[in-house]
Amino acid sequence: MNLQRSAIWVLIIIIGFVFIPGQSIRFELESGRTKCIAEDIKSNSMTVGHYKIVNPNEGQPLPESHKITIRVTSAYGNNYHSSENVQSGQFSFQAPEAGDYMACFYAIDHKPPFNITVEFDWRSGIAAKDWSNVAKKGSVDAMEYELKKLADTITSIHEEMFYLREREREMQELNKVTNSRMAWLSFLSLFICLSVAGMQVWHLKTFFEKKKLI
Repeated sequence: MNLQRSAIWVLIIIIGFVFIPGQSIRFELESGRTKCIAEDIKSNSMTVGHYKIVNPNEGQPLPESHKITIRVTSAYGNNYHSSENVQSGQFSFQAPEAGDYMACFYAIDHKPPFNITVEFDWRSGIAAKDWSNVAKKGSVDAMEYELKKLADTITSIHEEMFYLREREREMQELNKVTNSRMAWLSFLSLFICLSVAGMQVWHLKTFFEKKKLI
């Protein structure tokens, strides 16, 4: 029994090191400019984002000029979150379509221009789940909590493998279509080159015959 518990803990630790939850990022945004961040999200995956402007003067309220506009869209242009002239906010939704989702931040124009520091935390899939709330609501012990987290992580890995396999299949189909088109283009180019060369030979032959050089 102790050996089994030790093996489970070792597996949990290994997966914990491999699948470290995403960390928030900070970036500078100049007033009047836009900056976009992309996230590849699987279909039907939950995604959660938190953003806020970092106060340059701790202990004091943020200046009124420090505001941003954010818009989150899918690869097909569908809008899933939009907020204007805010200093902080969050969004969460279940992605109905797979692909690259874009979170675009725009800082309101100001003269003279200045930089705004934005902190952004964007998580999807297993990383988007609030495990602290799961532990509190379920009143589970440490082992059950880790096992549930492990089970969800394994499920996420399994789904990710199928997703990558599907993307690989799509890329292979695209490569086949591209190679087929390139082959036809090569044959067409060769045909055109041979036709032009034949016409040039015929034109030169006709010219020399008229000049009675041959």
